Amino acid sequence: MHLKNSKTVVIKIGSSLLVDDKNKIRKKWLESFAKDLKKLKSKNKEIIIVSSGAIALGCKKMNLKNINLKLDKSQAIASVGQIELMNLFSQTFSKFRLNISQILLTLDDTEERRRSINAKRTFENLFKLGYIPIVNENDTIATSEIKYGDNDRLASRVAQITNADTLVLLSDVDGLFTKNPKIYKDAKLIKKVENLTKDIQGINIKGITKLGKGGMNTKIEAAKICNLSGCDMIIANGLHLSPIDKIEKQNNYTLFESKISKLHARKKWIISSISPKGELTIDDGAKRALINGKSLLAAGIKKVSGKFNKGDHIKIFDINYKEFARGLSSFSSEEINKIKGCQSNEIEKILGYISKSEVVHKDDMVEI
Repeated sequence: MHLKNSKTVVIKIGSSLLVDDKNKIRKKWLESFAKDLKKLKSKNKEIIIVSSGAIALGCKKMNLKNINLKLDKSQAIASVGQIELMNLFSQTFSKFRLNISQILLTLDDTEERRRSINAKRTFENLFKLGYIPIVNENDTIATSEIKYGDNDRLASRVAQITNADTLVLLSDVDGLFTKNPKIYKDAKLIKKVENLTKDIQGINIKGITKLGKGGMNTKIEAAKICNLSGCDMIIANGLHLSPIDKIEKQNNYTLFESKISKLHARKKWIISSISPKGELTIDDGAKRALINGKSLLAAGIKKVSGKFNKGDHIKIFDINYKEFARGLSSFSSEEINKIKGCQSNEIEKILGYISKSEVVHKDDMVEI
């Protein structure tokens, strides 16, 4: 029921959902999952999959055991396994006419503002083209210092930068329990968490699940990130066939409800940015367009002050030099000085390369 009201959904699946204990690919499960996604797509949902499995499939391909692998060796295995992983998705999803793309991220891609904006635009364009992005950490180049460490946190960052409504973490348990359900028979499923700090007090989350690298602890960390992003999060059992269909039909999962609206979270993120690097002065026509929810185009810019780069935080003033908005610039100050006052279709000719038409995208702008 919860997914019914979500436009953008991020779904994280772990290695154990793709490969069983005997190192066999769970093809039947993957087909049932693809059917689930087909249903979501028919309801005009935007879907992102965050998938583990590159190292597991690499080990399977090379007949190696995934035990105590050194970083450099696991990186090499991941480069082999990544092809296997995408082939697996491609072969299965094509049966259901689902188009997929691959996005490999490192920690800097979501933590560095400029790169996170670029990543967001890529996701948006893939949605417009009708594709499902499959995201994985770029294990082949990520060192221990620049790793997310687990795909729960990676998924929550992807949900954050894409402004997703719901993140679904498919686990090997039904959700968050009062105790470890594998040990205690009186363990109860917590169906809704409205206050993260208060509602999980006294719960020993260590050892509640053995899935993946981080267990329940990293899922709680992911919930904290989602909570601050205005994104709800679900922990549900992914071992069943058609796991998403089960979430929609059965109330047997844990929902972490965010009390912050996405708009508020986005505004807070932009406003709380480090001191603005520059300023733009715009004409009355551009100001009216911004009030009506449009993006800022080059034609309405009268003056550029300061030196800044693409992705930097800037102030926007009206013709009377009254601060009107703040936002993240899609161009550097040098580029804007060249294109200010010009029509969008002239930008490529002036700069000599293809670029965006919006100087500040409406999603990256907050009215003061």
